[in-house]
Amino acid sequence: MEKLFFPHIFSKMYLCRMLAAFALAFISDYVSAQDQLRPGFDKAEYTELFQMHVLLYDSTKTDTARPKIVVPPPAHYQPVYRSPIVGLDNKWGLWKKNDRVAAINVRGTTLNPVGWLENFYAAMVPARGELKLSGTFTFPYRLADHPKAAVHIGWLVGTAFLARDILPKVDSMYQAGTREFLIMGHSQGGAIAYLLTAHLYSLQSAGKLAKDIRFKTYCSAAPKVGNTFFGYEYEHLIDGGWGYNVVNAADWIPEVPFSVQTLNDFNETNPFKNIDGIVKKQKLIARVAMKHAYKKMRNPSMKARRNYIKYLGNYASKSVKKVLPEFVPPIYANTSNYVRIGPTITLLPDEAYYRNFPDSEKEIFVHHLTAPYLYLIERYKY
Repeated sequence: MEKLFFPHIFSKMYLCRMLAAFALAFISDYVSAQDQLRPGFDKAEYTELFQMHVLLYDSTKTDTARPKIVVPPPAHYQPVYRSPIVGLDNKWGLWKKNDRVAAINVRGTTLNPVGWLENFYAAMVPARGELKLSGTFTFPYRLADHPKAAVHIGWLVGTAFLARDILPKVDSMYQAGTREFLIMGHSQGGAIAYLLTAHLYSLQSAGKLAKDIRFKTYCSAAPKVGNTFFGYEYEHLIDGGWGYNVVNAADWIPEVPFSVQTLNDFNETNPFKNIDGIVKKQKLIARVAMKHAYKKMRNPSMKARRNYIKYLGNYASKSVKKVLPEFVPPIYANTSNYVRIGPTITLLPDEAYYRNFPDSEKEIFVHHLTAPYLYLIERYKY
């Protein structure tokens, strides 16, 4: 067979071109990988989202989270859209990292009493159903499938108004090539981030939102937004490193709303379901003592749950209707068993932290706002 002959100079040129093409492809793949969202907690990612959160607040008297420190803007994101105030003093912002990645950031509570009304409207509703918010706006939702799953009604109202504004923006970004969205909220915004994330996944499951969109969520300093059954399904949705709850262990906001657990809040299979039958099998003295003790433990929690619905549901809804006159109060769920939902990144204060941010009876948000969270995340080592 005749041997092919390449001049020496041509061989060198060919080799250099091949190496250059290989290097270019490697760099392109590396940059592309860097531009995509990856699972797992990323403190740099969270920090930039927090910086966006700070910029959502206006320098007005209604701003409760105006930082006392200078917070730089995020280094890798540019603002795209800033919403008007909607619902019960809710607001969000859209940021863009590149053609593929964007960020949705939900504002927390301001000093506006309407925003606090949203927090205190704290009865639970089933995690699937619909809200009648006005004559022209009904919000259908399916945040979990379990019939006992329930969520905070006030933050669901906020989620409804925000989702109506967010979804067209997500669609337009998707049409332009964006396939990945970070979702973040701090405080009230963190609570809404839970519900918004569940809503977006639900729309994907129903074929109403593109299935190739990837979401990654950071709920920061979020209060408790739902019960155990909602928590189980939410944690399953973001399993694998696609969602986190970031908490300063000195912050009281993640400890509210206060929770009332009754026997109805357990799974169907439990040792308490047939407690009356167990008591009846005991001898007379033991039966009387156990029945008395059981009522003493059960009745206060049952009464507390009824009061929860009465005051933080029925009464609070009257104030909500003053702001949203056409709002139709829903039927509330027969539960007030609020739980903290993970996976949780715990920012644990030490002695140095408490020297900078000492406990205070007057400054009740000393551990909740910008400075303490940025201080702790900067020192977070994992």
